[in-house]
Amino acid sequence: MGLHLRDGALHVEGVALEDLATRFGTPTYVYSKAALEQAYGAFASAFSAAPGSLACYAVKANSTLAVLGVLARAGAGFDIVSGGELQRVLKAGGNPARVVFSGVSKSREDISAALDAGILCFNIESAAELERIAAIAASRAQVAPVSLRVNPDVDAMSHPYISTGLRENKFGVDMQTARALYQRAASLPSLRVCGIDCHIGSQITSLSPFVDALDRVLALVDALSAEGIVLEHIDVGGGLGVSYNGESPPSVQDYASAILAGVGARPLRILTEPGRAIVAAAGLLLTRVEYLKRNGERSFAIVDAGMNDLLRPALYGAWMGIEAVRPRAGTPQDWDIVGPVCESADFLGKQRALALEAGDLLAVRDAGAYAFSMSSNYNSRCRAAEVMVDGDTAFLVRERERFEDLVRGERLLPAGA
Repeated sequence: MGLHLRDGALHVEGVALEDLATRFGTPTYVYSKAALEQAYGAFASAFSAAPGSLACYAVKANSTLAVLGVLARAGAGFDIVSGGELQRVLKAGGNPARVVFSGVSKSREDISAALDAGILCFNIESAAELERIAAIAASRAQVAPVSLRVNPDVDAMSHPYISTGLRENKFGVDMQTARALYQRAASLPSLRVCGIDCHIGSQITSLSPFVDALDRVLALVDALSAEGIVLEHIDVGGGLGVSYNGESPPSVQDYASAILAGVGARPLRILTEPGRAIVAAAGLLLTRVEYLKRNGERSFAIVDAGMNDLLRPALYGAWMGIEAVRPRAGTPQDWDIVGPVCESADFLGKQRALALEAGDLLAVRDAGAYAFSMSSNYNSRCRAAEVMVDGDTAFLVRERERFEDLVRGERLLPAGA
């Protein structure tokens, strides 16, 4: 993300993190506009040989309006999973004709809003959803563009909480059922069958699961074509991993080459749904050490960011890189970097070799994905500010919450009740 040492301290692009902490306080999420543009551009370039290819950014990874706005101006499509995400995309200037709507529980209101907006496609995840979309579209005298999200029963070889392509997962339609559902969809005048979708998981660091899933999906595409159901696009989903702690995920170019080779000469538009691979490395979490503490043989650096700001370590045991903003001379020692939340799971990193003093600033790297979007107000903690850096300029793109924001909409019972 353009994170580098200058004059002994970390900078993002041309801005010192120390200056951001002084100006905006901590904890604060910091994003690099250039890194977002470069990451999206890598996908657009890698798939440019496929006519009409479209990278639909997975909004769930980071739905901040400023992030969506940067990607919309770069020409991105968007993968959404709720009506709220659709509204965010539209507010940020996204083109609804470049939006695919995934998710297992689309409400009637969400479906109607997406039809009003004119989205590219609904990714249908069950027979019941197919019937609901068909009925709503018919009642409005519209034709809904649809694809089926198929579940190829492929192990993504990632954490079980972020694996979505196995038979026991709630997502998609099994391959045996999908064929009959395509026939049903093709028979309904209020539906236009336009594609097929597959998403097997997140933080995948090998090409083999992608290739295995693609082979199985393409076999279904060919079988449907033989029956007269000819699809316009294939959505290969997202899930390409990033390097948090020395992992070696495929490059975007290698990933694209494998997909393009698999699709071959079939006249299919290729859609992808990258999220983490675009935004993770474009962001960091800036936090300050409040106290240093020792319990027996364990040393703790207690910081002002907690699991409510960055849930991934507590939820998945995820490893996040943590660096001192201004590295100190001296012998490092192992610290558990922990937050103020009243849970033993509240940590950002364990056994990190750092030379620290109270008051030091730390940068938690690769926190652009699944950080603010999964944050909460647990312990009545106000959510952090968000800042976007563009060259030598920093923009506040989300104000730090205040207590008044936490209780807005709440009511006490009347006296005597």
